[in-house]
Amino acid sequence: METTESSSESPIKTQGITVELLNTIDLGPEIEGMEGRQLRMRLITFAPGSVFGPLHDHVDRPGTVYILKGTITDHRNGTSTDYGPGLGWPEDHNTVHWLENKGTEPAVEISVDIVRQH
Repeated sequence: METTESSSESPIKTQGITVELLNTIDLGPEIEGMEGRQLRMRLITFAPGSVFGPLHDHVDRPGTVYILKGTITDHRNGTSTDYGPGLGWPEDHNTVHWLENKGTEPAVEISVDIVRQH
């Protein structure tokens, strides 16, 4: 379900989020030109009323999200979109957003992205 927001302001910080690193793969030995990057998979749990913020982009960190449980609201470009189980979204260089769980039950997503290794 998509709705238009009256404000594009985002919360100041992340709260009520639990992140579990499930796996990583060093992409340097796998793909020429990908030295220093890794493919990362995380299980992210949003408690009721939680926020994943502030407004952030995915420049140099492309990924994709898949919802396992609950509903997560994605706020981007002045629009709010609710995603439930079996749905998800891409996160590319044009993505600028923040997320929240407005529901009364936990929401769980799988997030897969390519990141620079620390």
